[in-house]
Amino acid sequence: MKLHELHPAAGSTTAPKRLGRGVGSGLGKTSGKGHKGAKARSGGGKRPGFEGGQMPLYRRVPKRGFTNIYRVEYATVNVGRLEIFENGTVVTVEMLKEAGLISKVMAGVKILGNGELTKKLTVEAAKFTDSAKEKIEALGGKAEVK
Repeated sequence: MKLHELHPAAGSTTAPKRLGRGVGSGLGKTSGKGHKGAKARSGGGKRPGFEGGQMPLYRRVPKRGFTNIYRVEYATVNVGRLEIFENGTVVTVEMLKEAGLISKVMAGVKILGNGELTKKLTVEAAKFTDSAKEKIEALGGKAEVK
């Protein structure tokens, strides 16, 4: 088989509608759009969600909740994930990003208390949970708020 011998499967392609090409074509005059009305006009038709004048669903359903525009989101890292660093390391936000523990810094990094830590580390972050701070300082490390 050669490239010039390739053809689509029989019946899988059809010729495009040739609109407005005379009465004998079956699609002349109004070009298959009928007489007048919104659907016959250019750019015509109803918008998505239109229900014929009935109150549409998106307006009938009650609104719920709100978005707090003052919300502060932190990138989170569990204490157990800090095991990858060497003993005595000063762990910074940049190091966490390089190590792949966080993808975006957001409003800062918050260290959470899940997992076990066995190394003495100095961790620099925006926030610490009480349990995370205890675990870091129990091994002689430091939890520094930056």
